[in-house]
Amino acid sequence: MSRRTTLTQYLIEQQREHNNIPGDLRLLIEVVARACKAIAHHVSKGALGDVLGTAGSENIQGEVQKKLDVLSNEILLEANEWGGNLAAMASEELEEIHPIPNRYPKGEYLLLFDPLDGSSNIDVNVSIGTIFSVLRCPDGEHPTEQSFLQEGTKQVAAGYAVYGPQTVLVLTTGNGVQSFTLDRELGSWVLTTRNMTIPADTHEYAINASNARHWYPPVTRYVGELLAGKDGPRGADFNMRWTASMVADVNRILVRGGIFMYPADKRDPSRPGRLRLLYEANPMSFIVEQAGGAATTGTTRILDVKPQHLHERVAVFLGSKNEVERVTGYHAP
Repeated sequence: MSRRTTLTQYLIEQQREHNNIPGDLRLLIEVVARACKAIAHHVSKGALGDVLGTAGSENIQGEVQKKLDVLSNEILLEANEWGGNLAAMASEELEEIHPIPNRYPKGEYLLLFDPLDGSSNIDVNVSIGTIFSVLRCPDGEHPTEQSFLQEGTKQVAAGYAVYGPQTVLVLTTGNGVQSFTLDRELGSWVLTTRNMTIPADTHEYAINASNARHWYPPVTRYVGELLAGKDGPRGADFNMRWTASMVADVNRILVRGGIFMYPADKRDPSRPGRLRLLYEANPMSFIVEQAGGAATTGTTRILDVKPQHLHERVAVFLGSKNEVERVTGYHAP
């Protein structure tokens, strides 16, 4: 049997080779990965674990919380409080930041996460996941909300877990993108794909077509060309794949290419988009760029956006580079 590389072995090897994963960061990533294993266990139990259905509450976004939303958030908070690697955390499910309790030692990193992306798919047994991002806490600061408002280029690590037929952890620390599969018998994350690369060209796209009547002209033009297929200006057929779970759609793009789009639309002209910059757009954009893809708001590179508040939203176009550049060009004045 060929030697298997575990997540811990990979992180140690990366530190030796690139000197970019100090001990505290390695331990933080391992703790997040263990929390994802716990979430995967509860997801797999479904109705048997009494985790389906709503929790009877709303999050800061005004969205009805599922039981698994609340449980996943609690698992990530509790797992990461005591290790001494973090100064504070921020969750899509919480209005304010979550400081590390005074009874625990503090570290130099900040952790941001969407505990359970794709909640609408929980009860119908379609892939869902967890997204996370790691920043350094600015020197000399007691963490405040302002500490988290850093451009995506400042991320030191980002990743996501997909809870599907296989449980997969995708990770970048700034030197490419690696995919680990959970070996349930051994309880280990095993490196199964090295240096994932997104093809520059694609014939697949992901967008919620039910919102077509609300799109702005650049998106209407771009998707219209894709729908026209061989008879249209692109001279090629395109397939649409939409899962309503960002982790599932982005994972497909990492494996075989594609473009994921969640544009702003006319329903609320004051809102620049729907997806959260800090919890979804930034970590996914970091991963996509590390895999050779591109990620923009339609007008700006996502990783260059300076956040203004903790739950800021943006439009998202990410995936195969040539398609992202094309639809971004359509947004140019």
